[in-house]
Amino acid sequence: MELTTVEIMKLLPHRYPFLLVDRIIEVEAGKRIVGIKNVTINEPFFQGHFPGHPVMPGVLIIEAMAQVGGLYAIVCDKIGDDKVTYFAGIDNARFRRPVVPGDVLRFELELAACKRGLYCFSGKAYVGEALAAEADLKATFADRQKA
Repeated sequence: MELTTVEIMKLLPHRYPFLLVDRIIEVEAGKRIVGIKNVTINEPFFQGHFPGHPVMPGVLIIEAMAQVGGLYAIVCDKIGDDKVTYFAGIDNARFRRPVVPGDVLRFELELAACKRGLYCFSGKAYVGEALAAEADLKATFADRQKA
């Protein structure tokens, strides 16, 4: 299964500048998901991180990884738009190389467990074949509050 940006926007509530996934290129229910983020100089965070030496903030790499994990739950387990995603934990986060404009981040998340609505993923972010970041992520879903 593959998802385009337009299809992702129908599934995730995130919008510019916080939608950090451009494509899903692989989904294997019960196992894994692979997503893509094209990093461009037009990203708003590059104005201040850092002038003259643009580097994607690590926290946004982790957020993008989490959005890919959220898409896994939405697609594979049919989590509806009446739910909102919450981080439950981020462990073992490591940053191995800077991510800069022009890079294409490939997120590979393996489903480690899903018990009582708590999703646990082991995630890696690559630029080409180079490992850029990795983390173990936990997330859950709760009812969306009516506005």
